[in-house]
Amino acid sequence: MSSHVILNNVTHKDLKINTQRSASLGDAVASVLTFPFEFRNILSHYPICFKKDEQSGEFYAAALMGFEEKENLFLTESGWQASYIPLVIEREPFLIGFQASEQGGEPGRIIHVNMESPRISTTQGETVFLPMGGNTPYLERIGAILEAIYQGQKGSKLFFEELIKHDLLEAFELSVTLNDGSENKLVGFYTVHEERLENLAGAALEALSRSGTLQHAYMALASLSNFSVLIHRKNRRLAAAK
Repeated sequence: MSSHVILNNVTHKDLKINTQRSASLGDAVASVLTFPFEFRNILSHYPICFKKDEQSGEFYAAALMGFEEKENLFLTESGWQASYIPLVIEREPFLIGFQASEQGGEPGRIIHVNMESPRISTTQGETVFLPMGGNTPYLERIGAILEAIYQGQKGSKLFFEELIKHDLLEAFELSVTLNDGSENKLVGFYTVHEERLENLAGAALEALSRSGTLQHAYMALASLSNFSVLIHRKNRRLAAAK
């Protein structure tokens, strides 16, 4: 359940955000939206795969944390066991909202907060506003994260437009047999067609290089080696549960 409202320093003057990491705070997720500008950090830990939105038909990138729904293999009783947490996770419980311009121009971006989030508190966590109503460094960082996400959505659209233009997407499935004999399958994902990418030449190769798509495509491919990390974590969790 969500209750998104415009953040302001009067109504929310005492607002604090619990930034600890746990399943009860909403961190039990198997995948999360990510963006090309974030790939360099994401590939340090997580596989990057692509999915196609069933309604819009548009592609988006996802960082994978598990094989099953609500399975985050990086989440333990001690917190999130990775040096980088995806921005879409870190920005919770805040999100970008839009407000109509009085001059009739482009709607302005404003910060909304989900007041139904389990992270909401008035007694513990990061303070959002200073005593006199100014933004705390924490809120400034949240604002920067939300702006990066907003710009990242634009960059993601261009990234996939170029991959589609050059026929560089391919569907893939992953089947993994774990130490206990159980089988885990990932279906419905896409990745970069490596052979076609390597065969690019001339103007097409130059265009992808200039736009950054070439670099991001290779980052996505490199990140697939992190499936071995997920498998190791899954096997370790299964062994610990015995």
